[in-house]
Amino acid sequence: MQISPSILSADFANLQSELEAIGNADWAHVDVMDAHFVPNLTLGLPVVESLLKVSPIPIDCHLMIEDPDRWAPPYAEAGAKSVTFHIEAATDPVTLARNIRGQGARASMALKPGTPFAPYLDLLPELDMVLVMTVEPGFGGQSFMADQMPKVRQVREAVAKHGGEIWIQVDGGVSASTIEQCAEAGADVFVAGSAVYGADDAASAVDELRALASAHWHA
Repeated sequence: MQISPSILSADFANLQSELEAIGNADWAHVDVMDAHFVPNLTLGLPVVESLLKVSPIPIDCHLMIEDPDRWAPPYAEAGAKSVTFHIEAATDPVTLARNIRGQGARASMALKPGTPFAPYLDLLPELDMVLVMTVEPGFGGQSFMADQMPKVRQVREAVAKHGGEIWIQVDGGVSASTIEQCAEAGADVFVAGSAVYGADDAASAVDELRALASAHWHA
């Protein structure tokens, strides 16, 4: 069970210390938003390059941007170990995933809540992770959408049939009260923003979330 705290909920004026506070996590989840694909603007490649120099853990970039075919591979080239593009924005997802992998990163496809998984089943051989959004992408602090759990189960079943090691990530409203149902549905990578950075002790929150997920996970 992997915990990937989202720095979207961190203090942007002190990102280095905020990363150091989650040194016991598996990943640091960095949300890149372009104010086009989603109605919010966060940070881009120059900031990610700076974060890569100081982060004690690998960086997991979630690109909520238009034209990921062009803009996603440079994040992998810069050193992000996992790069997620939105299938709704990708023109040629097979080539894109191969380009991300070619730069040494794990390639991941994200699905918005309204996007079905079935049409993209054939992409599994090109992917290292599938991200099922459990909120509408764009803003942190939203309420968890439990109605996405059947999609998580669908992806888990498809991955089991396909074989290989493909992770299933959930992102949005993940907390101590919702992570159990995500783990039961088959997710194994959990993005948590305010549940970690809103806690008194971010590292303790990471440990608690990992323990809860581990206790409830089944494939």
